[in-house]
Amino acid sequence: MSEDFTKEFMSFLQQKGFIWGPSPEIYGGLAGFYTYGPLGKLLKQNVEQKLRHDFQQNNLWEVECPTIMQKEVWEASGHLGGFTDPMIKCSKCKAAFRADALIHELFPAVHANQFKTEQDLLTFFKENALSCPNCKGAFDEHILRHDLMMRTTIGVDIEAYNRPETATTTYLPFPRYYDFFRKKLPFGVFQIGKAYRNEISPRQHVLRCREFTQAEAQLFIFPHQKNEYYLYEKVKDNKLPLWPHQHQDTKKEPEWMSLDTAIKLNYLRNKAYSCMLSIAYTFFADLGIPKEKIRCRQHHKDEKAFYADDAWDIEIELHTFGWTECCGVHDRTDYDLKQHEKKTGVSLDARGEDGATIHPHILEMAFGSDRIVFALLDIFYTPAEKGEGKPVLKIPYPWTPVNVAVLPLMKKDGLAEYAQHIHEMINVQYVSQYDESGTVGRRYLRQDEAGTAYCITIDYESLQNKDVTLRDRDTGMQIRVPEKKLISALEKLFGGAQFNKQGKVIQHESERTAAQSG
Repeated sequence: MSEDFTKEFMSFLQQKGFIWGPSPEIYGGLAGFYTYGPLGKLLKQNVEQKLRHDFQQNNLWEVECPTIMQKEVWEASGHLGGFTDPMIKCSKCKAAFRADALIHELFPAVHANQFKTEQDLLTFFKENALSCPNCKGAFDEHILRHDLMMRTTIGVDIEAYNRPETATTTYLPFPRYYDFFRKKLPFGVFQIGKAYRNEISPRQHVLRCREFTQAEAQLFIFPHQKNEYYLYEKVKDNKLPLWPHQHQDTKKEPEWMSLDTAIKLNYLRNKAYSCMLSIAYTFFADLGIPKEKIRCRQHHKDEKAFYADDAWDIEIELHTFGWTECCGVHDRTDYDLKQHEKKTGVSLDARGEDGATIHPHILEMAFGSDRIVFALLDIFYTPAEKGEGKPVLKIPYPWTPVNVAVLPLMKKDGLAEYAQHIHEMINVQYVSQYDESGTVGRRYLRQDEAGTAYCITIDYESLQNKDVTLRDRDTGMQIRVPEKKLISALEKLFGGAQFNKQGKVIQHESERTAAQSG
């Protein structure tokens, strides 16, 4: 996508109240920290509620753990001393960059993980004559390791760190989970919360922040249960765009195949893991992201962690930054529980049906909600064409920040009062915005920019008949709806119904097909 699009899009996010920053702006801003404005916060809330719903529907239970923990936790997890990024500096202006991320930013088709050593990174910089994005100066000829952990002090002298992901803090209450779930596996939990990484030089807006929100789910399961997982029969025929590691050098596109086929071909290692991947993919498909913009990319053998049995990323193709990881699905085996058992001396195993004690394995889904919000905005933003009209945000209706806008035709003759009544009635169930400023045409455009699904106009006929005009964002079609049927009409519309040519709400697929063919 052109630089003009990116510049216009970033300006749109600021001006329309989606994302502001870097924050705090009045102090000059601090890279990697952003403020969600009113519309951005509503959209982020919708994304996280959808994640929460999908987790709960798959029998995963929500917990909330501390965001700061003492040094010993991060020693055991391997983060302390081992959680670093490769850093390269400009020899002229001394600006620092994360070397692999800068390469991926400048060459989106090049995956940063293909560089096995620091020398590989330096070689790429030299062969491609890369220069500093800030001053065009030459880079130093060595790579430094930058620690990503954010250190703090608890009380007087307790060394502690902000969590760099939610996962580790989710593992630690395992003995409590084991009791709560009556010592029966598998069971699953999840967290949605803040994490912190001391990124070298955060770029790419909220895709790479120093403070961000993660939604991570953990399924605790015995090894022998992985191919006996009860959800598999329900999802085995689901087709996903799979890009196995052995195809990535020869095939540029993922292959659509069922989970069952992928299991038989050994692309997916076990049934429980394939269910986790299916849950994650379905979340993005349900958001309305076009299928051609989603792929499931498997990690190469030398890319995944040494303890992982399998790892796939769900990537979304953005207009601004190309293919971007928005979720990782990992089989972490029993590594984490064993590490923390070794550090604390507390038993973190479980008793199988045969009476033997076994360390459960952990299957993990890790989403970044900031990245998902950015992806929705990027994909569904439609800029104004050639200086004409206004940009439109065509986010799928269920996820729009503002569901409905109520617009009185005039402020006088009781129209505003009746509009306020309609607004208050709707606002109980939906996010409704009341707007009486400017012409109705200008207000329609304003709501289209914000992505508002439906506009309700109150005119003089409304006062007489106790009805309203309901306008669809994408089609511009308008129908009149009696006040007493308005909420039920909105329920149908947000459930996937549409207007028909006769000005009625068509709810069922068969009715919609008949209406369209007729």
